[in-house]
Amino acid sequence: MEENFKMIAKCFFGFEEILENELRALGAQDVEKGVRMVSFKGDKGFMYKANLSLRTALKVLKPIYSFRANNEQALYKGVSGVNWSKLLNANQTFVIDATVHSTYFNHSEFVSQKCKDAIVDQFRERTGQRPSIDKAFPDLRINVHIDKDQVSIALDTSGNSLHQRGYRTATNIAPINEVLAAGILLLSGWEGQSHFLDPMCGSGTFLAEAAMIACNIPANINRKEFAFEKWKDWDNDLFDQIVNSLMKKTKEFHYTIKGFDKAPSAVNKAKDNIRNANLEDYVTIQEDNFFDTEKAVEGKLHMVFNPPYDERLDIHMEEFYKNIGDTLKKSYPGTNAWFITANLEALKFVGLKPSRKIKLFNASLEARLVKYEMYEGSKRTKFQVSE
Repeated sequence: MEENFKMIAKCFFGFEEILENELRALGAQDVEKGVRMVSFKGDKGFMYKANLSLRTALKVLKPIYSFRANNEQALYKGVSGVNWSKLLNANQTFVIDATVHSTYFNHSEFVSQKCKDAIVDQFRERTGQRPSIDKAFPDLRINVHIDKDQVSIALDTSGNSLHQRGYRTATNIAPINEVLAAGILLLSGWEGQSHFLDPMCGSGTFLAEAAMIACNIPANINRKEFAFEKWKDWDNDLFDQIVNSLMKKTKEFHYTIKGFDKAPSAVNKAKDNIRNANLEDYVTIQEDNFFDTEKAVEGKLHMVFNPPYDERLDIHMEEFYKNIGDTLKKSYPGTNAWFITANLEALKFVGLKPSRKIKLFNASLEARLVKYEMYEGSKRTKFQVSE
């Protein structure tokens, strides 16, 4: 039996609870929510499964050692306390990512350098050879986190951030991060229960993530590689076994997922990305201006989108957001419409009262995810009908 060990999944602000739910649903042990992270326990197979499946994780780290240090000598000594030859050969490469919240250490670059020296010196003393640094494609990615005098060393199991799903080659002016898109969809309650529309679909990220959620397709199934594939204990057979068991759990989807964009270039890029993700069976994309459209499906419609805001595109704010509200009111009855915006001022021009407002960050910009419920007929009738 493989032993369980502690892992940490990193996430965006506001997604901690969703990530916690994802981990519990996958079968993680001892799940504990923190700030921008969730810790849990699992074995090697679960580490592979978490990287393949988690929609809202940015990285999965495997802590291996912690110690206290309030100066550079103590830091060097602490890092030397790990037997690095168990994790790395002298002819391999590594890189150190350091994050520092401490009055004892000012610069993450300095911390990285000191840790690198400790690792290299250990190899040189024992073997006469030394591993080298490779920032782009290292064999081992080491994460060093310092909080006050507490130093935690972890191995990065993921490598590049998990938002790099592997299906998006074409991006247009300001694509939304895949992990942010998946988190927004899950926050909106999307699970494939109705028809879906992204009326300003850009490069198609919401469409791809919505289809993968609806069909229970693992988020990172199209990804080219994970950091753990270069580890000494890499188990290719176990990984294939995990992939096969996850793919057996995919499900059918019986509604439509549709995207509009008024720019032909965006429509073409979105179609390419959907094709790369092998999702053409579920998603259709057409060139259309949302403001000229109306609801084309019977029953409930779930709408999620990322309208342009002034950081991003040259549009007339007031008029644009008023058009969003008018189009929803006139043309989209029976619709739950969600969108994210970093232009908090512009929301007042929508002319509708949001039933939910959730604080998130889009890159470094503070944003709001808002929900507008458009009823079939008048609101009064809805409340008269017993649910």
